[in-house]
Amino acid sequence: MAETSSIAWTHYTFNPWIGCTKVSDGCRNCYAEADANHWGRKVWGAKASRQVTTKDYWKKAVKWNRERAEGGDKWRVFCASLSDVFEDHPTANAERPRLWQRIEETPWLDWLLLTKRPERIAANLPADWGAGWPHVWLGTSIEDMRVAARADHLRAIPASVRFVSYEPALGPLDELDLTGIDWMIYGGESGAGFRPHDLAWPRAMRRRCSETGVAFFYKQSAARWSGMGEELDGEIVMAYPVPRLMHPARVGAPAPLDLFAVETGA
Repeated sequence: MAETSSIAWTHYTFNPWIGCTKVSDGCRNCYAEADANHWGRKVWGAKASRQVTTKDYWKKAVKWNRERAEGGDKWRVFCASLSDVFEDHPTANAERPRLWQRIEETPWLDWLLLTKRPERIAANLPADWGAGWPHVWLGTSIEDMRVAARADHLRAIPASVRFVSYEPALGPLDELDLTGIDWMIYGGESGAGFRPHDLAWPRAMRRRCSETGVAFFYKQSAARWSGMGEELDGEIVMAYPVPRLMHPARVGAPAPLDLFAVETGA
């Protein structure tokens, strides 16, 4: 778990605990499970335990927040790349309040909470969520139309940013309702046993996002994993959403360029 992330759309990754349970076909070749197995962590499956990360590890978020406050900018934190924040597991349920506290204490970080269980978001938000915490972005993974209903659960929750991770892309999402969605991240499956994608899928999604005002981010094709974005039809397409809310702690601070929905290399 590196200090900074190799994932193109975030700056840091933070894992409050490690372990999860597969819930759909997008989980078949889960990199997090493979990583856990490699390190001998028996943390996968409903009956398995979850490994809570150390107190020193949790302090990293405070350090990052202090650095960002001193620098006058804000960076994105992908929370739970090796688990699911909203999983219904005893460890997740016990540690989630502590995670919310740490998120509340770090207003100079934009926390990206990505889940395959958006139906559980509403029941597990802090009591003062209101219109959303300005520095929390809520997202859900949608690999194909079989799980498109996840977007309905997501759009029902008020949030500064709502985003969809179309990864691993396993089919077209031509019928996905983009209402209330601010950001779309596309990625083909990579690694051993990858299932190939069709370039028609990201092309169609990019076009739909352009027509509806959704920021589109092309992360990778199938078969290979660059981590830092790839070209789609000769362009690096890395657009970011503009959050609806501004945290009071940041008022008057300069906005970093990458908060605006722009495409680089266009």
